[in-house]
Amino acid sequence: MSPFAHITGWGMAIPERILTNADLAQMVETTDEWIVSHTGIRERRIASDGETTASLATEAALKALNVANLKPSAIDLIIVATSTPEFLFPATACIVQDCLGATHAGAFDLLAACSGFIFALNIASQAVRSGEAQAALVIGAETLSRVVDWKDRNTCVLFGDGAGAFILQPSLDPGNYGGRS
Repeated sequence: MSPFAHITGWGMAIPERILTNADLAQMVETTDEWIVSHTGIRERRIASDGETTASLATEAALKALNVANLKPSAIDLIIVATSTPEFLFPATACIVQDCLGATHAGAFDLLAACSGFIFALNIASQAVRSGEAQAALVIGAETLSRVVDWKDRNTCVLFGDGAGAFILQPSLDPGNYGGRS
């Protein structure tokens, strides 16, 4: 029987700086009411000069490792889904790998915009289910505030910065999905 891939750890990291809809109304022609009615968004987080895609990803990863009670050396695979990588080369996932000390992990970035995290989760799940990885780390991380056009009302209201991470590990238990066993 093939194992299932379970989420055994999770973590997040967000910048301290908050940009509200009222702040945006000072930058572009918009209102809090318009933004909320069109997006549901009331505020977004904006990275400081010292915060990067890799630093947010690393912080989220450390929290996920703590929840999963794993050491970085136990990670076999790191995938960072991002549209705002640190560099084209090396991959942001490699920077995270180094920061964590995950010396046994393969690492790569997946650039697929909004669907990137779902694709990364699918790839990691397949690696765990096939036995190629006993522990996979999937991170979605963005610093979109650095690339967004703050004069374009149609896009600047949508994006902020932050990171989320999952640890996936194998289990023969199918889990409990939506109250079903």
